[in-house]
Amino acid sequence: MVGEKTFSRRIFQISNAVFFFIVCVACLMPIIQVLSISLSSSAAVAAGRVILLPSELTFRSYEHILRREEFWQAMGISSVRVFLGVSFGMLMTILMAYPLSKPSSVFCARTVLMWLLIFTMLFSGGIIPTFMIVKYTGLMNNILSLVIPSSIQAFNIILLTNFFRAIPRDLEESAYMDGAGSFRILFSLYVPLSLPALTTLIVFTMVFHWNSWFDGLIYMTDARLYPLQTFLQTILVTPNLTMVTRATAELMRVVSDRTLMAAQIFVAAIPICLLYPFLQRYFVAGIMLGGVKE
Repeated sequence: MVGEKTFSRRIFQISNAVFFFIVCVACLMPIIQVLSISLSSSAAVAAGRVILLPSELTFRSYEHILRREEFWQAMGISSVRVFLGVSFGMLMTILMAYPLSKPSSVFCARTVLMWLLIFTMLFSGGIIPTFMIVKYTGLMNNILSLVIPSSIQAFNIILLTNFFRAIPRDLEESAYMDGAGSFRILFSLYVPLSLPALTTLIVFTMVFHWNSWFDGLIYMTDARLYPLQTFLQTILVTPNLTMVTRATAELMRVVSDRTLMAAQIFVAAIPICLLYPFLQRYFVAGIMLGGVKE
């Protein structure tokens, strides 16, 4: 009987390993192809000779984009957006989660506000009202238009609220007895004790702002103010041949719109790809924290 259980468990583990290997390969193949295209000549790409391995290996596409001012300008805007978005978003989340973590006897409006918060997760006002608010508050062509509308996420607030509620009340009562005020307790007690949850939310917010592209497209009328993902989306949808008009004939033979796009996509993905292996455990922690129901 024990031998049958051991054999069944081994078969199960092998099946899982094979299944996840196939899934990983399927997920990696598009990335490998983009990398191969970026390292191949334009003639090889046009002839369809690039599948998973580069053909006529060349680094000219990377050399070309590293000299492009528009690409680095868009990356700089995305970097500033991530910094502002994470900072402002975490501040708003902390300030909202703290009072909502109190019982109704302490904060009487807690239940109503919590239901309103959950309502926003189920129903949205839509793009047009949000656009009108951004426009009539004078935030068009302003990086704050990429930060403020998305600074408050209901899921993040509920997650942090549940974490705050798990902190023993005895610690807060001791701090009150020592003369600490609400803000002192929040930032000296709750925030340090909630670093695992806050780190998870920082990762979520950072990935959201780095990958977001649509808001940059509708809030920025000047293409020079596009964040990186919006910049990449526009050149993918409307390829611009002028990016190589100043190149020599030899450069145009090995560099094309398609190889330049692939190189730019891969360079844009490098920051998150480098961070994700080190931050993956926080994604798992975030899923576990989100499973705690109020």
